[in-house]
Amino acid sequence: MSDPYAKIIELGHTMPVVAAPVASYVPAVRTGNLVYVSGQLPFVDGKLTETGKVGADVTADRAKELAAICALNALAAVDSLVGLNEVVKIVKVGGFVASAEGFTGQPGVINGASDLFLAVFGEAGRHARAAVGVSELPLGSPVELDLIVEVR
Repeated sequence: MSDPYAKIIELGHTMPVVAAPVASYVPAVRTGNLVYVSGQLPFVDGKLTETGKVGADVTADRAKELAAICALNALAAVDSLVGLNEVVKIVKVGGFVASAEGFTGQPGVINGASDLFLAVFGEAGRHARAAVGVSELPLGSPVELDLIVEVR
C-alpha cells in the first residue's frame, strides 16, 4: 500500500483536524485490530459546511462531495488514534443521507466516501457498505458517515 498521507495530498485534500464530538462520545475507539469511528459530519475547520435535505436543499452531486469530507474526517479520527499507516483494510462504511421525499440516490451520494477510500488505500479501501436515507441528521447535516477499519 502506498503512503496514505501522500495520496490524500495528491488528491488535493489536506488531513483535517479531528472534529470535536457534538455529544457524549469519542471520535474513534479501538478494540483488538478494529477501529470503530463515530458518525462524522461534513465539518471543515470546525464548521458544518452545509445543512438541508438531499434532493431538495442540497444536490446529489454536492452531497457526494460532502460524503468525501465526512470520509476525510473519519480518516482523521483513525489517524489520531493509531495513524493511517496502520490501516490494513477499510472494512465497513455506514452512510446516512438526510433525504427529501422521493430521493433514492443514497448509494451515489455515499460513493463520494467510497471513492475516496479506494483512491487513498487502493484495494484495501474496498469495503462493505450501507447507504441509508433518513429524515434528519444531527445539526441538520445532509450526510453522516461511520466507519470500521482493520489496523495492524
